Amino acid sequence: MFSSERLKGIDVFVAVAELGSFTAAAERLNLTGSAVSKSIGRLESRLGIRLFERTTRRLALTDAGTTFYRTCTRVLADLEESELALHEEYVEPRGRLLIDLPAAYGRLHVLPVIFAFVKQHPLLLPHISFTDSFIDPIDRGIDIVVRIGGPDVWPEALGHHYLGAQRMVFCASPAYLAARGTPQTADDLEQHDCVLYGQNDGLARPWYLGGDQPGDRERRTMQARIAVGDGEAEVLATLSGYGIAQVPMWLVLDHLASGRLVEVLPHLALDGMPMNLVWLKKRETLPKVSALLQVLATHLSPTGHTLP
Repeated sequence: MFSSERLKGIDVFVAVAELGSFTAAAERLNLTGSAVSKSIGRLESRLGIRLFERTTRRLALTDAGTTFYRTCTRVLADLEESELALHEEYVEPRGRLLIDLPAAYGRLHVLPVIFAFVKQHPLLLPHISFTDSFIDPIDRGIDIVVRIGGPDVWPEALGHHYLGAQRMVFCASPAYLAARGTPQTADDLEQHDCVLYGQNDGLARPWYLGGDQPGDRERRTMQARIAVGDGEAEVLATLSGYGIAQVPMWLVLDHLASGRLVEVLPHLALDGMPMNLVWLKKRETLPKVSALLQVLATHLSPTGHTLP
């Protein structure tokens, strides 16, 4: 049987987990530091687990605490959803909104859209995380996710909107091209230095070359002059003259416009991974979710252009 005791201390625990401090949580909740500490102690005693690792310098969630935090945020979100459902006349976006974005694309192109939206809705409390790998919004209880790539078939519990495919282009710095020449064909790439995307397994991602026909895509394994495991660092290496890179258009749009980078072999550019806007269907009618979804679907594009 459900007991109201199970809800005691959850709001305090979530505040401490998010702020990383008993003092900061006490200020947010208008409690004393002692009251917060005692609340966490009672919660840990009731659960029979340690939620935080405490040292003189830091306060961090244990593995069990991290799992419990995710559960608690889902519970609080569901309670908020139920309360708002009782007030159908309420239309102003407000309250906590969990959002997860790809790191580089999120910082460069999604955050400006979200910031402009939040300025118009001061009662909204966004919590924004950055993850390049695929996450499960259902398991994590995340309201809205922008994702590069994803499954071919989405679970019924999720809504999704296809934003388009990111355009992959080849580019180099003007100084590099002046010194080494501009490639005219795919085979010319073999004579050039290459900036590749590579992770800590020692392997670099191959290049894919487009063609005149949809089926003309070609996969090539290139020798790296330098390999980096981050898209923005890949661009920095290219700007520094280390060679030619194949990168998403949205990542280099401003550099191409300013002339700091030059696109080469435009006939070999091709569409890469799909870009999707994903959300929890059970929360899509909440004003805070539906309003932001509409704004993101309108203003995001895979090239990085803000749509009119």
